[in-house]
Amino acid sequence: MDAIVKNFPRTGQESGRPTQQEAEDAVRVLLRWAGDDPLREGLLDTPMRVAKAYRELFSGYDQSPEDVLGRTFEEVAGYDDMVLVRDIPFFSHCEHHVVPIIGKAHVAYLPEGRVLGLSKIARVVEIYGRRLQTQESMTAQIARAIDETLAPRGVAVMIEAEHMCMAMRGVQKQGSTTLTTTFTGAFKTDAAEQARFITMVRSR
Repeated sequence: MDAIVKNFPRTGQESGRPTQQEAEDAVRVLLRWAGDDPLREGLLDTPMRVAKAYRELFSGYDQSPEDVLGRTFEEVAGYDDMVLVRDIPFFSHCEHHVVPIIGKAHVAYLPEGRVLGLSKIARVVEIYGRRLQTQESMTAQIARAIDETLAPRGVAVMIEAEHMCMAMRGVQKQGSTTLTTTFTGAFKTDAAEQARFITMVRSR
């Protein structure tokens, strides 16, 4: 089951989102907990920088994939074969340890009379990447957003990523990658379409 994520407004204590000052104070607590002094010269501006960085790194909570995918094109001259955008780079953060996930996404769909602007697919990857994630959820969320908004004959999503929670801590296995896939419609029911998608992703 995918995590339920609600978009938060950008400001306002009444919304449940902490203020900028509360965020900076929390960073100071973590710096002290780590064993350093947040009042030393090199760390004086760190809480402000971290809060600013978090606003950018987790900006996906303030964006809606439905808004990004809302505009489609119907003048496609009868084209109805696979549309694939591969090697879309992304950076996300593991929801368990809040450390980076670095990877690339491959997204395809089979049009049903309408197509998306190619940049829209990359934007959807970016939106879901800039949230606390598991790779499994992110893969399913991208596929579902395109499937529900565009209503194509099928959607295929493959994500390959390295998780810093495995590389930097715990088992510390650098260079290992995780691969996840989600298929809907014809990609799910037709093994030949799945195989064609994977072949096109792997071809260079």
